[in-house]
Amino acid sequence: MTSNAKNDIEIDDLTCPITLQIFHDPVIAADGRTYERAAIVQWITEHGTSPFTREPLNIKELQADDYLRNLAAQQRRSMMSYNNNRNFNNAIVQQQSSTVSYNNNINVDSAILTQIQNMPSSSVTLIQNAGNRSASCNDCCHKPQFWIAIGIIFMVSYVFLIWEGNVRDRSPAYSMTSTTIATMTTTILILNIPVDAQWTQNGVTVAGGHGRGSATNQLASPSGLFVDDDQTMVIADCWNHRIIQWKKGDTNGQVVAGGNGYGNRLDHLIGPTDVLIDKETDSLIICDRLNRRVVRWSRRSGTTQGEILIDNIWCYGLAMDDQRYLYISDTDKHEVKRYQIGEKNGAIVAGGNGEGDDLNQLNWPTYIFVDQQKTVYVSDRYNHRVMKWNKDAKEGIVVAGGQGKGNALTQLSYPQGLFVDTLGTIYVADSSNHRVMRWPKGAKQGFVIVGGNGYGEGANQFKSPEDLSFDQQGNLYVVDYGNSRVQRFSIE
Repeated sequence: MTSNAKNDIEIDDLTCPITLQIFHDPVIAADGRTYERAAIVQWITEHGTSPFTREPLNIKELQADDYLRNLAAQQRRSMMSYNNNRNFNNAIVQQQSSTVSYNNNINVDSAILTQIQNMPSSSVTLIQNAGNRSASCNDCCHKPQFWIAIGIIFMVSYVFLIWEGNVRDRSPAYSMTSTTIATMTTTILILNIPVDAQWTQNGVTVAGGHGRGSATNQLASPSGLFVDDDQTMVIADCWNHRIIQWKKGDTNGQVVAGGNGYGNRLDHLIGPTDVLIDKETDSLIICDRLNRRVVRWSRRSGTTQGEILIDNIWCYGLAMDDQRYLYISDTDKHEVKRYQIGEKNGAIVAGGNGEGDDLNQLNWPTYIFVDQQKTVYVSDRYNHRVMKWNKDAKEGIVVAGGQGKGNALTQLSYPQGLFVDTLGTIYVADSSNHRVMRWPKGAKQGFVIVGGNGYGEGANQFKSPEDLSFDQQGNLYVVDYGNSRVQRFSIE
């Protein structure tokens, strides 16, 4: 809620945009928005900027909002009273529904039973003897009663299959294709994009796009994105504290990890920033950022919690090479480490020499990409550049940006998600310039492929693009952080 919109209060106005919970201790920040104090203090400590405008925020400038605190308290009391009444009414409705369902089943069964009971006795005998091998086919198959019996058997079988199918459909499906495509390794998409490729300038919303919220057709400041072989998207839905899976063509996503509120239990996530699919174990690996851990959640049906792979790390971005080594960026230590699954101590592969802008340093590394040669590409956020670290290198190479913060074609402004194709061309979400740029290998400047039309909600606009990926056809997917949506731009 903005500080000057205190008339016509709705439930969304009483909800913190970070925790998505009703306020307990609301404060107004310099960006004009109201937050839960603990959440925005933690956010500022981590990021130093507004979650919405990305402009600097100062903890000392937070102001208590007593007006909203009182309204939120009233709302909680009202909801508690409403829920008490609702629980009582639901108990009655559920009992009535169970009775109706039971009676409907009885009616179906009774109808079939009545038909069998009204059949000639010879037909009933045929049903009873249908599986008896000693019965002669010539004795029965030419009799009309036989075909009546077969019809009844078919009817009973059909009703059972319908019932069984409905029961099975109630179980959540966590399916994953097992087809191996030549262009996909364990998690690396090997994509050869033509040098003259172009994409449609108006994106199509393929996830979210219904305002910021927690419904399954909504997202709340989404971050990392993984696109699977069949164009299924797995999205780190950051401020819904969940991972949501969106299959091609669906209007709603399916929560596959987290989504259980704000906390540090194994069934919780707080502000997840990146996710990938480990095909070897059919599991998700997640940067559970504000819990300072990397966790793994099985994609198999019935999974209710994750397991900790690595903890005590301010993780942001993830990647996995074709030998299943895990790469994780750490914004506190300004480094990227490589881990073998199951081990707690990793090896530094980029940065690790403190915060700075020298070639052997990083300043807030976020998203990363690893190619088949184990080369590590890093979005060096506060240095406004993308760095390339060859395997076993002691320092990196600037491959995009690095000319200070700005919007010229030689510059980047808080770069985030990135992808590298087989030609070494870099695709980067130029966050604060609200555009996606393409930098050919060795080029001194890039060019805009989508966006770059200002900060906005249009089909050709972004509000701080956060991450990007491609499918196997070369279509581009962009996480539009500020618009809480994912946009697809078709390759032409």
